[in-house]
Amino acid sequence: MMKLFTIDANRSMGSFFLLLIVGVCLCAPGLAASGKAATESKPPVVEDAVAPPAVVAKIGDYTLTRDELEQRVMRELYPNDYDTTGEDVKPVDPEQVLKKMLVEKAMMIEGRQKSYLKDEQTRTSIKRYVDGRLINLLFRKHIEAHDAEIAPTEDEVKQKMLADPNAPREKAEMAIRRVKQTRVMNRYYAEITRKSNVKKLRENFPKVVAIHQRLMTRPKKPRKVNFIRNWQAREELTQSEKDLVLVQFDGGKVTLYDWFNALCDIVPPRRPRNLNTVAGVEQLLDRSISGPLLVHEAMSLGLDKDKEYLKQVRDYEDRRLLGQVRSAKMKETKEPTDEEILAYFNENKEAFVTGRNIKIDVIWCENLDEAKKVKAELDAEKDFEAVKKQFTPDDKGKPYSAYPGSEGLFWKDLKVGEPNDVLGPLKGFHSQKVQWRIVKILEKNPGKPREYSDNMKGQIKSQITSGRNEILMEQYGKELLEKYPHEIYADKFKDYDPLDIP
Repeated sequence: MMKLFTIDANRSMGSFFLLLIVGVCLCAPGLAASGKAATESKPPVVEDAVAPPAVVAKIGDYTLTRDELEQRVMRELYPNDYDTTGEDVKPVDPEQVLKKMLVEKAMMIEGRQKSYLKDEQTRTSIKRYVDGRLINLLFRKHIEAHDAEIAPTEDEVKQKMLADPNAPREKAEMAIRRVKQTRVMNRYYAEITRKSNVKKLRENFPKVVAIHQRLMTRPKKPRKVNFIRNWQAREELTQSEKDLVLVQFDGGKVTLYDWFNALCDIVPPRRPRNLNTVAGVEQLLDRSISGPLLVHEAMSLGLDKDKEYLKQVRDYEDRRLLGQVRSAKMKETKEPTDEEILAYFNENKEAFVTGRNIKIDVIWCENLDEAKKVKAELDAEKDFEAVKKQFTPDDKGKPYSAYPGSEGLFWKDLKVGEPNDVLGPLKGFHSQKVQWRIVKILEKNPGKPREYSDNMKGQIKSQITSGRNEILMEQYGKELLEKYPHEIYADKFKDYDPLDIP
């Protein structure tokens, strides 16, 4: 027999809402402002018309813009800490990067064609993401609608600051908002619970105890840990067990599979120790029901039709698909033998030199003209430190060690220098962009060659496998671009050179 049950929202949901509300405060524009600022009316802002982004390529229903291309090129150009030599770093070709981006979109299309989204692990992951985004969106909308109630009053702020004189006003306002937001959301959750006619099917709870004990003590596959793994819920529960209903409410339900997913979301040290009892099962159920109720409420308000939300879900699905297609293809890569590992080391000894670095002092310049002026001053035998203070008085940067992995494409410009040489104008990476610089070489360490040993096998194997994967994926990319029609609009980026700086 089904029995009605209610949740003490303040007891069960307080910390849950507090965590999500912090995220809402950070995400929702204006919510963290003071009460006055949040409720003041503001004159409308008239913005200049913004030109639509330049589309540089299309494939399927995907478009790639010039902005996306430029961002990706800079990521490709930026140094790779895993690079050990700096010798083989090639300039980035924007068109080749664009083709790589098209291949990734083609992999997403291929993943959908092959129904990868129907994989149970993938569906579970997507549902977890979807539910989280919907709940966050629901909270934001509800808090925005109650902003006048949540906004701190001047008296509340004064009292808060008196209680903690060292706290700045903004911190006091945020603390007050959090308390009020938690109160508003607890009240909202209690309303949702009441109107949803939540009912527990307690007669099924003993079955949960028995199934939990089975997965805990008698896993079908060997398990080295003493807790239930995510794969067990997917693989060791029968479909009828997964579908076992534990809670019903208007418009939805919570199943045994939902219950196990909630359990697996908890880090093992914090999982309840009393799940061998009906009371323990019910306590975890009280925690896990909040998500389905809030998701149902969000959907009943049509929030699942929100354009930004739909874009976020599509982007998440695409990331999952890309990872799955890559992983499936890379399984074809042949593992190197011991003989191949040794041969690779002997042919690439330079890649395994350790400790190679150059200690440098740098004057960063706004443009090439300034860099030339700085170099002219130094060529006139002026002191490097004095010139640095003259041109960059606010630069507190100290000399530092540069490595192949930190310099990437520009390592070759540094390695030609010797101690006390002043090089430049040279390009380098500074503040996430390419910038002109003048460099003084202070010390130069050529590093130490390594002798082959068995403990290097893993590192060498990884490099060989990475190279083979790259060749495999390059060929696979060509096949996909032949399979899926695409267009590249080269005229839209023919003037783009990431290294062409003033």
